[in-house]
Amino acid sequence: MFTIIDIETTGSNSKSDKITEIAIFKHDGKAVIEAYSTLINPERRIPFYITELTGIDDTMVADAPKFYEVAKKIVALTKDAVFVAHNVGFDYNFIRSEFKSLGYDFNRPKLCTVKLSRLLIPGKTSYSLGKLCKALGIEISHRHRAEGDAMATVTLFEMLLARDQGNIIFHGGKPGLLPSHLNSNLSPEVINALPTKTGVYYFFNEHHELIYVGKSKNIKSRIRAHLNNFDHLKAIELRNEITFIEYVITGSELISMLLESAEIKRHKPYFNRAQVKSGFNYGVFSDFLIDGFIHFRAGKISGKNHPLAVFTSQNQAKGFLSRVTEEFDLCPKFTGLDYTSGPCMRHLMQHCNGNCHQKGQQEDYNARAMAVIKSMAYDHFSFFIIDKGREENERSVIKIEKGKYMGYGYVSDTKLHDNIEVLKKCISPEEDNHEVQQIIKGFLKRNTVERVIPY
Repeated sequence: MFTIIDIETTGSNSKSDKITEIAIFKHDGKAVIEAYSTLINPERRIPFYITELTGIDDTMVADAPKFYEVAKKIVALTKDAVFVAHNVGFDYNFIRSEFKSLGYDFNRPKLCTVKLSRLLIPGKTSYSLGKLCKALGIEISHRHRAEGDAMATVTLFEMLLARDQGNIIFHGGKPGLLPSHLNSNLSPEVINALPTKTGVYYFFNEHHELIYVGKSKNIKSRIRAHLNNFDHLKAIELRNEITFIEYVITGSELISMLLESAEIKRHKPYFNRAQVKSGFNYGVFSDFLIDGFIHFRAGKISGKNHPLAVFTSQNQAKGFLSRVTEEFDLCPKFTGLDYTSGPCMRHLMQHCNGNCHQKGQQEDYNARAMAVIKSMAYDHFSFFIIDKGREENERSVIKIEKGKYMGYGYVSDTKLHDNIEVLKKCISPEEDNHEVQQIIKGFLKRNTVERVIPY
């Protein structure tokens, strides 16, 4: 079952703007079986430029129902149905935001006719609703009104249904996007047999080529999400190419992140290309210069320099320096953020006393700078991270030696007993790199592990 939906709003921001009109056409895959449309009082003024576009003004919505008055009807119409719209994220996010303000979690599977059109009707110069409908000979009555645009989307959707020879929308004549119907190469038994545990999963195509590597705290749930994802063209392409699925249970979320990173670097799967390219190539560095003060700078990582922290862009690195400059009361001239002559900008804004560059202030200033360095380092020089294992009576072990990632392994609870030699022997060696360091440090700051054992 499908619900083809269009809305009009007071603006483009789903968090701050409101819905002024909604139209819903319930479709069983053959024809529209129910229709509903109404103006909605947004409880705020409608901007002039929106009225110019849609024709909806304040007087038209003054006596219209408010969203909470039509919410129950929307829930009933969309229940057990796929939410279909042209540029679905816009309509879906607005409706979800309206429900969130009422304390209700609106959640529906989504299908975007823009993405679907790109796949099934390739080669068009534009996939906006107006231009696409004109190219396909679909008439739109009352453009930029919810009912007119939704009805045009219905016609487009039915055209897409007719072209859907690859069973993207339907399979076996059954409506909806149930996991067992999403990919003819994957049987329901394969999907149902997937574990709900933490680990890394692998997608292969019909030629047994690895095309994607992912991680999840719930492998089954994450793979089902892949198979239900119609929001992006690449997601649809990936879904259609999956022929075999393999997985490795890690138990530990941190190990799943480390393993995913290593596997992507090792195999460079086609659908992970963006992750391969977006490495942590920029860092924050410290220098103890001739003036006696500790300086920080952002720059590109090379084989010779060793960053305190790593980032995916120079802007991220500078953003970090900007935050610590404020938090630790540092001088922007010493953090590479102010290259002007004379007093620094923070001094001009009366946020510092201007003495940071004077020799008498070195000890106090450098103590604050060292606190920044310490905040970016591990709490221990060499240590083991102990966390959940693959089974109940097992624990995962990650080894850090002299600040370097050495690898991971597993040990039985009966052999653990904080025995350093047992922990060392269970480790399988892995490569250390800047990305791994960022993953481990970030995880330890945001999450709690069972134990950290220094040695």
